[in-house]
Amino acid sequence: MTDKKICLITGIGPGTGTSLVERYIQGGYRVAMLARSEDRLNSLAASHEHTHAFPCDVADADALQKVVGNIKTRLGAPHTVIHNAVGGAFGSFRDIAPETLQKNFQVNTMALLHLAKLTVDDMITAGEGVILATGNTSAYRGRAQFAGFAPTKAAQRILLESIARDAGPKGVHAAYVAIDAVIDVPWAREQFSDKPDDFFAKPAEIADECFRIAHQGRSTWSSDIIIRPYCETW
Repeated sequence: MTDKKICLITGIGPGTGTSLVERYIQGGYRVAMLARSEDRLNSLAASHEHTHAFPCDVADADALQKVVGNIKTRLGAPHTVIHNAVGGAFGSFRDIAPETLQKNFQVNTMALLHLAKLTVDDMITAGEGVILATGNTSAYRGRAQFAGFAPTKAAQRILLESIARDAGPKGVHAAYVAIDAVIDVPWAREQFSDKPDDFFAKPAEIADECFRIAHQGRSTWSSDIIIRPYCETW
Protein backbone atom coordinates (compact mmCIF):
# COMPACT_ATOMS: atom_id res chain seq x y z
CA MET A 1 0.00 0.00 0.00
CA THR A 2 2.82 2.39 0.76
CA ASP A 3 4.04 2.28 -2.85
CA LYS A 4 0.76 3.71 -4.15
CA LYS A 5 0.84 7.33 -5.28
CA ILE A 6 -1.39 9.83 -3.54
CA CYS A 7 -4.12 11.72 -5.39
CA LEU A 8 -5.82 14.63 -3.61
CA ILE A 9 -9.27 15.49 -4.99
CA THR A 10 -11.47 18.37 -3.85
CA GLY A 11 -15.19 18.69 -4.43
CA ILE A 12 -16.32 15.10 -3.87
CA GLY A 13 -19.96 15.25 -4.93
CA PRO A 14 -22.25 12.63 -6.47
CA GLY A 15 -21.10 13.32 -10.02
CA THR A 16 -17.60 14.06 -11.31
CA GLY A 17 -15.98 14.03 -7.87
CA THR A 18 -17.04 10.49 -7.01
CA SER A 19 -16.15 9.26 -10.50
CA LEU A 20 -12.67 10.78 -10.19
CA VAL A 21 -12.19 8.96 -6.89
CA GLU A 22 -13.24 5.65 -8.44
CA ARG A 23 -11.05 6.14 -11.52
CA TYR A 24 -7.95 6.91 -9.48
CA ILE A 25 -8.54 3.92 -7.22
CA GLN A 26 -8.75 1.77 -10.35
CA GLY A 27 -5.52 3.39 -11.51
CA GLY A 28 -3.67 2.24 -8.40
CA TYR A 29 -3.72 5.40 -6.31
CA ARG A 30 -4.66 6.14 -2.74
CA VAL A 31 -7.12 9.01 -2.74
CA ALA A 32 -7.41 11.85 -0.23
CA MET A 33 -10.98 13.14 -0.57
CA LEU A 34 -11.90 16.71 0.36
CA ALA A 35 -15.43 18.06 0.66
CA ARG A 36 -17.58 19.93 3.15
CA SER A 37 -19.89 16.94 3.69
CA GLU A 38 -18.28 14.65 6.24
CA ASP A 39 -21.11 12.13 5.89
CA ARG A 40 -20.60 11.81 2.13
CA LEU A 41 -16.86 11.35 2.53
CA ASN A 42 -17.24 8.76 5.29
CA SER A 43 -19.77 6.84 3.20
CA LEU A 44 -17.39 6.75 0.23
CA ALA A 45 -14.45 5.79 2.43
CA ALA A 46 -16.49 2.93 3.90
CA SER A 47 -17.37 1.54 0.48
CA HIS A 48 -14.13 2.20 -1.43
CA GLU A 49 -10.72 0.84 -0.51
CA HIS A 50 -7.69 3.12 -0.49
CA THR A 51 -9.75 6.27 0.14
CA HIS A 52 -9.35 8.68 3.03
CA ALA A 53 -11.88 11.30 4.16
CA PHE A 54 -10.71 14.83 4.94
CA PRO A 55 -13.69 17.13 5.58
CA CYS A 56 -12.79 20.67 4.61
CA ASP A 57 -14.21 23.88 3.20
CA VAL A 58 -11.60 24.79 0.58
CA ALA A 59 -12.63 28.45 0.84
CA ASP A 60 -11.10 28.47 4.33
CA ALA A 61 -7.39 28.93 3.67
CA ASP A 62 -6.32 28.01 7.21
CA ALA A 63 -8.44 24.85 7.22
CA LEU A 64 -7.09 23.87 3.79
CA GLN A 65 -3.50 24.32 4.93
CA LYS A 66 -4.16 22.19 8.01
CA VAL A 67 -5.81 19.43 5.98
CA VAL A 68 -3.04 19.27 3.38
CA GLY A 69 -0.50 19.05 6.20
CA ASN A 70 -2.52 16.21 7.71
CA ILE A 71 -2.58 14.40 4.35
CA LYS A 72 1.18 14.69 4.04
CA THR A 73 1.65 13.33 7.56
CA ARG A 74 -0.79 10.44 7.23
CA LEU A 75 -0.36 9.45 3.58
CA GLY A 76 2.57 11.32 2.09
CA ALA A 77 2.94 14.20 -0.36
CA PRO A 78 0.32 14.11 -3.13
CA HIS A 79 1.59 13.13 -6.57
CA THR A 80 -1.62 14.43 -8.17
CA VAL A 81 -3.96 17.24 -7.12
CA ILE A 82 -7.36 17.68 -8.79
CA HIS A 83 -9.30 20.80 -7.86
CA ASN A 84 -12.88 19.84 -8.65
CA ALA A 85 -14.65 21.92 -5.98
CA VAL A 86 -16.76 24.68 -7.46
CA GLY A 87 -18.61 27.71 -6.20
CA GLY A 88 -21.32 29.03 -8.50
CA ALA A 89 -24.26 31.41 -8.66
CA PHE A 90 -26.67 32.61 -11.31
CA GLY A 91 -27.60 36.24 -11.86
CA SER A 92 -26.65 39.34 -13.81
CA PHE A 93 -24.12 41.86 -12.55
CA ARG A 94 -27.11 43.89 -11.30
CA ASP A 95 -28.43 41.00 -9.24
CA ILE A 96 -25.35 39.34 -7.81
CA ALA A 97 -24.19 40.46 -4.38
CA PRO A 98 -20.48 41.32 -4.35
CA GLU A 99 -20.06 38.90 -1.44
CA THR A 100 -21.28 36.06 -3.67
CA LEU A 101 -18.64 36.73 -6.30
CA GLN A 102 -16.01 37.00 -3.59
CA LYS A 103 -17.05 33.64 -2.07
CA ASN A 104 -16.93 31.94 -5.46
CA PHE A 105 -13.52 33.46 -6.08
CA GLN A 106 -12.29 31.91 -2.82
CA VAL A 107 -13.55 28.45 -3.81
CA ASN A 108 -12.60 28.44 -7.48
CA THR A 109 -9.45 30.52 -7.73
CA MET A 110 -7.90 31.13 -4.33
CA ALA A 111 -8.26 27.50 -3.26
CA LEU A 112 -6.39 26.48 -6.41
CA LEU A 113 -3.62 28.94 -5.55
CA HIS A 114 -3.37 27.62 -1.99
CA LEU A 115 -3.34 23.99 -3.19
CA ALA A 116 -0.57 24.76 -5.66
CA LYS A 117 1.53 26.56 -3.06
CA LEU A 118 1.06 23.67 -0.62
CA THR A 119 1.84 20.79 -3.01
CA VAL A 120 3.69 21.73 -6.18
CA ASP A 121 7.10 22.23 -4.56
CA ASP A 122 6.94 18.62 -3.33
CA MET A 123 6.18 17.50 -6.89
CA ILE A 124 9.13 19.48 -8.21
CA THR A 125 11.39 17.87 -5.59
CA ALA A 126 10.08 14.44 -6.62
CA GLY A 127 10.70 15.24 -10.28
CA GLU A 128 7.09 14.63 -11.30
CA GLY A 129 3.50 15.42 -10.43
CA VAL A 130 0.17 16.65 -11.73
CA ILE A 131 -2.07 19.56 -10.80
CA LEU A 132 -5.35 19.66 -12.65
CA ALA A 133 -8.54 21.69 -12.34
CA THR A 134 -11.94 20.90 -13.78
CA GLY A 135 -13.60 23.90 -15.36
CA ASN A 136 -16.53 24.70 -17.58
CA THR A 137 -17.83 26.99 -20.31
CA SER A 138 -17.67 30.04 -18.04
CA ALA A 139 -13.87 29.91 -18.10
CA TYR A 140 -14.00 31.15 -21.72
CA ARG A 141 -17.04 33.41 -21.94
CA GLY A 142 -19.27 35.32 -19.56
CA ARG A 143 -22.96 35.06 -20.28
CA ALA A 144 -25.36 37.61 -18.85
CA GLN A 145 -26.63 35.42 -16.00
CA PHE A 146 -23.18 34.14 -14.99
CA ALA A 147 -21.72 37.38 -13.64
CA GLY A 148 -21.22 35.91 -10.16
CA PHE A 149 -19.43 32.84 -11.48
CA ALA A 150 -17.71 33.25 -14.85
CA PRO A 151 -15.07 35.78 -13.71
CA THR A 152 -13.82 33.29 -11.11
CA LYS A 153 -13.59 30.39 -13.57
CA ALA A 154 -11.75 32.51 -16.13
CA ALA A 155 -9.31 33.55 -13.41
CA GLN A 156 -8.92 29.91 -12.39
CA ARG A 157 -7.97 28.90 -15.94
CA ILE A 158 -5.42 31.70 -16.30
CA LEU A 159 -3.93 30.95 -12.88
CA LEU A 160 -3.42 27.33 -13.89
CA GLU A 161 -1.76 28.48 -17.12
CA SER A 162 0.66 30.55 -15.02
CA ILE A 163 1.34 27.49 -12.85
CA ALA A 164 1.96 25.43 -15.99
CA ARG A 165 4.47 27.93 -17.36
CA ASP A 166 6.38 27.95 -14.07
CA ALA A 167 6.17 24.34 -12.92
CA GLY A 168 5.89 22.56 -16.27
CA PRO A 169 9.59 22.86 -17.15
CA LYS A 170 10.32 21.51 -13.65
CA GLY A 171 8.41 18.29 -14.28
CA VAL A 172 4.89 19.13 -13.10
CA HIS A 173 2.03 18.66 -15.54
CA ALA A 174 -0.55 21.42 -14.98
CA ALA A 175 -3.76 21.05 -16.98
CA TYR A 176 -7.19 22.66 -17.18
CA VAL A 177 -10.05 20.41 -18.27
CA ALA A 178 -13.16 22.42 -19.13
CA ILE A 179 -16.44 20.52 -19.33
CA ASP A 180 -18.59 22.36 -21.87
CA ALA A 181 -21.69 20.34 -21.08
CA VAL A 182 -24.47 19.52 -18.68
CA ILE A 183 -23.10 16.81 -16.41
CA ASP A 184 -25.23 13.72 -15.87
CA VAL A 185 -26.40 14.11 -12.27
CA PRO A 186 -29.95 13.67 -10.92
CA TRP A 187 -30.86 17.35 -10.65
CA ALA A 188 -29.72 17.97 -14.24
CA ARG A 189 -31.77 15.03 -15.49
CA GLU A 190 -34.80 16.53 -13.79
CA GLN A 191 -34.17 20.03 -15.10
CA PHE A 192 -33.54 18.84 -18.67
CA SER A 193 -36.03 15.98 -18.71
CA ASP A 194 -36.74 16.48 -22.42
CA LYS A 195 -33.14 15.82 -23.45
CA PRO A 196 -31.81 12.50 -24.80
CA ASP A 197 -29.32 10.42 -22.84
CA ASP A 198 -26.30 11.49 -24.89
CA PHE A 199 -27.02 15.16 -24.20
CA PHE A 200 -25.43 14.68 -20.78
CA ALA A 201 -21.70 14.30 -20.14
CA LYS A 202 -21.17 11.10 -18.17
CA PRO A 203 -19.12 11.61 -14.96
CA ALA A 204 -17.24 8.33 -15.44
CA GLU A 205 -16.19 9.39 -18.94
CA ILE A 206 -15.11 12.81 -17.67
CA ALA A 207 -12.99 11.03 -15.05
CA ASP A 208 -11.50 8.75 -17.70
CA GLU A 209 -10.44 11.77 -19.74
CA CYS A 210 -8.94 13.54 -16.73
CA PHE A 211 -6.98 10.39 -15.87
CA ARG A 212 -5.73 10.06 -19.46
CA ILE A 213 -4.59 13.68 -19.60
CA ALA A 214 -2.82 13.33 -16.26
CA HIS A 215 -0.84 10.38 -17.60
CA GLN A 216 0.34 11.79 -20.92
CA GLY A 217 3.96 11.44 -21.92
CA ARG A 218 6.08 14.52 -21.34
CA SER A 219 6.58 15.12 -25.04
CA THR A 220 2.83 15.58 -25.62
CA TRP A 221 1.32 17.29 -22.59
CA SER A 222 -2.07 18.96 -22.98
CA SER A 223 -2.65 22.04 -20.87
CA ASP A 224 -5.97 23.64 -21.85
CA ILE A 225 -8.63 21.12 -22.86
CA ILE A 226 -12.34 21.40 -23.61
CA ILE A 227 -14.54 18.31 -23.64
CA ARG A 228 -18.20 18.28 -24.74
CA PRO A 229 -20.89 15.89 -25.95
CA TYR A 230 -21.01 15.44 -29.72
CA CYS A 231 -24.39 17.24 -29.87
CA GLU A 232 -23.38 20.29 -27.81
CA THR A 233 -23.92 23.64 -29.52
CA TRP A 234 -20.82 25.81 -29.29
